[in-house]
Amino acid sequence: MRQILIGARLFDGQRLHGTQAVVVDGGRVVATLPEADAPPGKRLRLEGGVLAPGLIDLQVNGGGGRMVDGSATADVLAEICAAHARLGATGILPTLITDTPEATAAVIRAGIEAARRNVPGFLGLHLEGPHLDPRRKGAHDPRLIRPMDQTDLERLCDAARQLPALMVTLAPVAASAEQIKALRAAGAIVSLGHAEATSDEARQAIAAGANCATHLFNAMSQLGNREPGMVGTILTESIPAGLIADSIHVHPAAMRIAMAASPQSLFLVSDAMCVAGSDLTEFTLGGRRILRRQGRLTLEDGTLAGADLTLPDAIHCLITEVGVAPEIALAMATSRPARIIAAQARAGSIGPGRLADLVHLTDDWRLGQVWQGGQTLL
Repeated sequence: MRQILIGARLFDGQRLHGTQAVVVDGGRVVATLPEADAPPGKRLRLEGGVLAPGLIDLQVNGGGGRMVDGSATADVLAEICAAHARLGATGILPTLITDTPEATAAVIRAGIEAARRNVPGFLGLHLEGPHLDPRRKGAHDPRLIRPMDQTDLERLCDAARQLPALMVTLAPVAASAEQIKALRAAGAIVSLGHAEATSDEARQAIAAGANCATHLFNAMSQLGNREPGMVGTILTESIPAGLIADSIHVHPAAMRIAMAASPQSLFLVSDAMCVAGSDLTEFTLGGRRILRRQGRLTLEDGTLAGADLTLPDAIHCLITEVGVAPEIALAMATSRPARIIAAQARAGSIGPGRLADLVHLTDDWRLGQVWQGGQTLL
């Protein structure tokens, strides 16, 4: 049935427009036009706010009570995708943090099957580790962190060729320039993270093909006056970098500095765990207890272990606490991540022929409604 959404400003993925009508039919956007020119059909009036493309999250460790781990199947990935769609992220990269080779292989198989089934919201996989730097392990299990070997490389390259998108987070100390080049040649997005790297080491990895960075500021060498570290290198090289905008992982003042230094390159991630979209107050990760308290997820020793965050909340934080222009904050959760994983044709924008994955954000930048394939989820 044709439905016409009216009453909200339109963000098309690039620009924030005035009030527009968005015509949806057959699960796709048919047209965007002035309200006065809208054709006949069922009308839904949105009370102000902004109608935007469905949000895209490139770092999602779990949701709806389920984690991405070695027991994950295509059905589990579908549950996680569905949980995040209800939270506004209608396209995600389910993310496996450092685990065994067997777990990595199992998740890759599940991801390939999810892609074959065209699971709604599944855009590919993100493998965050195990090829990291134990000096910047964060909540990753140090017993499982290890350098990349030839078997790992072959597995990852094969996955990159079969998945819609594959992001691999690694540290320069754990992967050679030749391995990074091979991953890029296979189509993987190579993201630098969890690394105590010097500026020279980070630049060498970027020269080899690393083209992204994982959760800027967190679990990486910091900017210093004599050694720029990974943070300084990422900002000066202006490679795309994920940002956990919850004012816990990164202070608002640090976010302002990053936005000033690299205004076109940053994008938002939730780094969500299984508690997202659930009432869970704790869970286990690799046999370790994770506590959910006052907007934080931590190990029992206080180490941050993912985030208790949704992308609409991150947009709200950027606009209201950091002072980022709405047009930029919205792009950081839509068109920018879509471009990074080369998914512009299927996600991240609103226009005729596009899948009707949409979110309505209220005037105070809170999640109002969600549509996936034209179906109302919230």
